[in-house]
Amino acid sequence: MPECVYCGQKPVIITERAMCRKHFVRYFEEKVRRTIKRFGLIGRKEKVVVAASGGKDSTTVLYILKKLGYEVEALAINEGIHGYRDATLKDLTEFCAQNKIKLNIVSYKDYFGFTLDELLQKKNLHPCMACGILRRYLLNKASQGYDKLVTGHNLDDEAQSIMMNMTKANVSLMARLGPKTGQIDDARFTPRVKPLYLCSEKEVATYSYLQGFQIKFTECPNAAQSFRAHIRDMLNELEAKTPGTKLGIVHSFLKLMPSLKQMPVAKEMNYCAECGEPSGKSVCGACSIAKAATQVVD
Repeated sequence: MPECVYCGQKPVIITERAMCRKHFVRYFEEKVRRTIKRFGLIGRKEKVVVAASGGKDSTTVLYILKKLGYEVEALAINEGIHGYRDATLKDLTEFCAQNKIKLNIVSYKDYFGFTLDELLQKKNLHPCMACGILRRYLLNKASQGYDKLVTGHNLDDEAQSIMMNMTKANVSLMARLGPKTGQIDDARFTPRVKPLYLCSEKEVATYSYLQGFQIKFTECPNAAQSFRAHIRDMLNELEAKTPGTKLGIVHSFLKLMPSLKQMPVAKEMNYCAECGEPSGKSVCGACSIAKAATQVVD
């Protein structure tokens, strides 16, 4: 049985090395701190909001940023997914109350006039595509006034995103990935950063368990339909056969990232003619979906 490389005690996790509870927690928190410093993700005086869902990733990054002394709040989006979102928001509300973190909740129903479930009942849309567009829109809308929008994306998530874009030859979209997302600075677009960028899902899950976070490890009922789920399963299989595969993908991307970020892009952001928010088209995806939905969702 392996022993903790630092003290010889029984390990709680074995990744690149075996670590006991105390040394793993210290290692993990230091890894997040160094990631923030290495990529310049958050300034000490910046006002930060975390896109929180009540899941292990966003809860972990919310907790660590608070512990590291950042001025942090939580922002949750209630899509209206029956049997799923209410449960995670309950966990998140209790967590924020216990840790004295302000929680802001914005819902599809209040803003767009319909829940995701109602939209999918009336419109033949891919749930993850529609939800992704509406969710990103509300996250940006509700985070304006903050210096940074933090997401809980971990190393596994990033490896999946890289492979998804590679398999579809979406080089321009891949250029927007990285610890800091996007290529264009715009006052109406809150910069998004990923402090868990180099932390594996296994590490995040272990940390959240050791900290005693009351999290129900549930998956969105629509997730199985996504392309991401297929890529995730493929990468998990590769990782099991060849440990370090995901880390290798992300490290390779980081080497390519400077060149990708130099790819030609529009010098100025376009804005939606309907709502005025940043958009790649004359009418943004959220407004297009909302307009189509109002024709059938009453």
